[in-house]
Amino acid sequence: MPLILTETEVADLLDMGSTIDAVEAALRAQAEGRATNRARHRVMMPGSGLNFMAAGFPEGGLSGIKVYSVSRAGARFYTMLFDAESGELLSIMQSDKLGQMRTGAASGVSVRHLAREDATTLGMYGSGWQAESQLEAIAAVRDLSRVIVYSRREESRKEFAARMSERLGMEVETTANADEPAAQDIVVTITSSREPVLLGEWLRPGTHVIAAGSNFLSKSEIDPETVRRASFVCVDSREELGLEAGDLLRPLESGMIFPEAVYELGQVIAGQVPGRRGPEDITLFASQGLALEDVAAARVVYDRAVAQDVGRDIEF
Repeated sequence: MPLILTETEVADLLDMGSTIDAVEAALRAQAEGRATNRARHRVMMPGSGLNFMAAGFPEGGLSGIKVYSVSRAGARFYTMLFDAESGELLSIMQSDKLGQMRTGAASGVSVRHLAREDATTLGMYGSGWQAESQLEAIAAVRDLSRVIVYSRREESRKEFAARMSERLGMEVETTANADEPAAQDIVVTITSSREPVLLGEWLRPGTHVIAAGSNFLSKSEIDPETVRRASFVCVDSREELGLEAGDLLRPLESGMIFPEAVYELGQVIAGQVPGRRGPEDITLFASQGLALEDVAAARVVYDRAVAQDVGRDIEF
């Protein structure tokens, strides 16, 4: 019988370290042809929108679909898991926290494989809920000596810094200077801005940049100069080019970068492309999020729920 899991149960069962490992394994499998992903599709209506995305991970023993609605009343996220062999529905789980965790985990995986080994400072643009898992994931794969956050509202960034300092046991600084986070070893943009918040002219050689806030072609958190300066550019999936990767749209349309020069993060994980070639390289991960990442994280949740007898069975 399918297992029903609530948002609170999912949050209690999932931790960042396991999510990072699960996402990394799924992206490797995708690069090696052992998993498949289908891009997000959107059904837009006057007052709301319905979004859905699907993936199959045979070695993980399952396939899945994530569905979420967005309206003025908020967003509602659900993931359905199916047994890869029998096709039986295994679980329906609320997935807001799961989505936040897998987005942060993908950024953590990119840092693990693309940031310099001696990268210890993090600059962040954005101080909302999604920014929490970005910081948590990067702190899980790097021993950070400094974290500095910029966002437009002073109150918001100070509340974020206080909250995350207590949660992670490290000092999180704030700044009113938009260029200061860009001077760090790792730079993350995780905002809802339609216009660039990060300018390429601010970056230092050797930086790893993660653009994680935009999954619309009409939104770009980074300017074309950031892309031009990057020696290596990758995404979760090349299927996103022309569909969701707004951060890369202008550089692609202008010929600043060719589609063939945009790789997948999984290819780096699998050793198919080198990624960073030297300490002076600027590397860029433009993250839009994949159903495959959701399915990989949901597998962790489902297995733990079964082992710990969490959730409720339903019979159709």
